[in-house]
Amino acid sequence: MTTSQIESLASAPRHEDARQKLSWSPLLALGTAAFMSILTEALPAGVLPEMARDLSVSESAAGQLLTVYAIATGVAAIPLSAATSGWRRKRLMLLAVAVFAFANIVTALSSSYPLTMTSRLFAGVAAAAVWAELVGYARRLAPPHLQGRAIAVTMAGIPLALSLGIPVGTFLGGLFGWRPTFGVVALISVLLLAWIGVSVPDAPGQKAGKRQPILQALQLPGVVPVLFVVAAYVLAHNILYTYIASFLDAYDMGGRRDLVLLVFGTASMVSIFVTGALVDRRLRQLTLVSVALFIVAAVMLVLVADSEIAVYTSMVLWGLGWGGVATLLQTAVTDAGGDRGQALLVTTWNSFMAVGGAVGGILLDGMGPTSFPWSVLLLLVPALLVVVAGRRHAFPARRPGAA
Repeated sequence: MTTSQIESLASAPRHEDARQKLSWSPLLALGTAAFMSILTEALPAGVLPEMARDLSVSESAAGQLLTVYAIATGVAAIPLSAATSGWRRKRLMLLAVAVFAFANIVTALSSSYPLTMTSRLFAGVAAAAVWAELVGYARRLAPPHLQGRAIAVTMAGIPLALSLGIPVGTFLGGLFGWRPTFGVVALISVLLLAWIGVSVPDAPGQKAGKRQPILQALQLPGVVPVLFVVAAYVLAHNILYTYIASFLDAYDMGGRRDLVLLVFGTASMVSIFVTGALVDRRLRQLTLVSVALFIVAAVMLVLVADSEIAVYTSMVLWGLGWGGVATLLQTAVTDAGGDRGQALLVTTWNSFMAVGGAVGGILLDGMGPTSFPWSVLLLLVPALLVVVAGRRHAFPARRPGAA
């Protein structure tokens, strides 16, 4: 597919049958890039005690390996988008995936905590580039009435990384050690470079005269409420998820980390398919359900976390809520603010991922892991109220352009 073709996908007249189809190979390659971004970021959560021991640091210090990645992504998102807005988009995506491969190789080989942190910082900057490109590519590769579904395909890599990648990584880490596991992730990144090179069409950057200040999107109705929900949901999720091993240890379930994460991930996969099928028509309803399910899961972890059945049930509810949330919030903010809203979401999402790791570390040291579900409730109840109130602009009952 040529550059001119990709530029015209959303606007040029085409045969109706052709407009009903999605370009699956490039969308799946982009979804795999999202998968690698989240896998690279979150894999330490599944092997946190082992990494902490080998790097000679505490578990809360090892948790900051996730924090520095998220900080780098959040801080870099807006300036990186501005600095690379004129670049060819495929070139930027290939460079970002190459950085993932390099950073994971360094992590696998390094015995130095500062060096490992530095490699994670560079990987976080690369993730900012990947995140900024996913929605724009998805929208160009689909007609307007299927753009939500195309975004769902690219965003599916996020919950899939958590549902399959992290549990499998935790399992492999237990069998072979965490270092070979990061080596495998680096190898997958190299293979992804070839896939993107073959299947993803190129697209030009923006011309200098057409670039609009990103922060002006905050003035658009609906953008700020969506970003509030992003901040609250991501902060709540990462406080609990980053230190899930410590939480399970508190209830004598540390030996079943891989199974707990697999249950969480399987539920997330179900949510992916449901969200992908319905997001173009039921964005508001799905967002309400997503937040409510996580709230119910947190209530169970507050009241009956000493029951294994209750813990597994809460993982199912949490996974069902989490699996589609990236697609839902990416779609909502793009509907409200366009590509500029997307850049703001990347900054908000990853900044609060970083805050989640830091706040979780403070809670772990000061109040213990049983405080995590309470923090989820304090964050998500206001988020639910914002979704309920955002009927007109942020989370409308009917999406603009939806069939």
